[in-house]
Amino acid sequence: MNDDLKIPKQSKASLFLVGLIGAIIGGLIVGGAFLLFFSLNDSGTVVEGATQQIVVSDSNVDSVVEAVAQVVPQSVVGIETTVTTMTVMGAAEGTSVGSGFILTSDGYIATNHHVVEGGSGITVSLDDGNTYEGELIWSDSVLDMAIIKIDANNLPVLELGDSDDVSVGELAVAVGNPMGLNYERTVTSGIISALNRSLPLENGLAEDLIQTDASINEGNSGGPLVNKNGQVIGINTYKLSSGEGMGFAIPINILKPILNEIVATGTFTPTVIGITGYDRAIADYYLTDAGDNFDEGIYIASLQQGYGAAEAGLQEGDIILSIDDVEVNTMLKMKEILYAKDAGETVTVTYLRNGQSQTAEVTVSAGQS
Repeated sequence: MNDDLKIPKQSKASLFLVGLIGAIIGGLIVGGAFLLFFSLNDSGTVVEGATQQIVVSDSNVDSVVEAVAQVVPQSVVGIETTVTTMTVMGAAEGTSVGSGFILTSDGYIATNHHVVEGGSGITVSLDDGNTYEGELIWSDSVLDMAIIKIDANNLPVLELGDSDDVSVGELAVAVGNPMGLNYERTVTSGIISALNRSLPLENGLAEDLIQTDASINEGNSGGPLVNKNGQVIGINTYKLSSGEGMGFAIPINILKPILNEIVATGTFTPTVIGITGYDRAIADYYLTDAGDNFDEGIYIASLQQGYGAAEAGLQEGDIILSIDDVEVNTMLKMKEILYAKDAGETVTVTYLRNGQSQTAEVTVSAGQS
């Protein structure tokens, strides 16, 4: 049972989707088909305030050059899938183009779920001109992340940074293939505009996102967002079409435990404690029984019997504050911690019940892949 966010039937704001080029910026369709656009609620722009602008100086330019020297062009790839779309003339076959980046020297590559979803065949283009058939190893529609594999060796690898150690105002560099492979490995720079942003989507809520004003366009999906040291801090994924310079990336830390298990075993199975939970961001967007009675942590809306949380005595209405002494204020952070555990391991959960702090030893179980 996955510890996925719960989506009630009704929301505080109507979920008519208009304005988000989304999960979605990546699926650039060429070859007779058209661009895929996804949308966001027109009545509730989720990003408040103006985007900060970077002040261009010699030092900023030098930092961008140094970051790019460690990233481009060798480690960023083009990803193409053949897709069929319906037009007024009937079915039309085209190519969906997105981006990705190399995680290991033997060919594991990160991208977005929506870049490889629904296509037939995956073709990966490297900077040296070689192309490879890609195998989909793992994909998650809620996280909108995927890992593919090509049969190659001695590939240049990008270093993964720490997305928990990111500050508003620091340099951000996006690399990818906007508008198709004719503009492959395009570099744009800006700053980290905000952290912990949330966007309502058709299949749930994307949360804990990194916001940047580095230009992100269709085809950039799956490419890296890097810091001044050339380390990946996020996977470029979303863009608000209704605002200039408002792009979003998935924090890279959630990918690390998934990658580690795939490299070690060839596959990934999520690990869970058997709850349906709400963090503050989810409660802000959707009607829940939690109301406004918590400001931090994960509110337990329900428990699955037979799993660790229920067996350890946790109850509906409890609020998880930390796992193994690491604060958990988002569902994404909770998944990051649990995904690093093996089924059968125990974690120490600190939680609130009726305003009193308590702890429990909770066994982690295998969830649904």
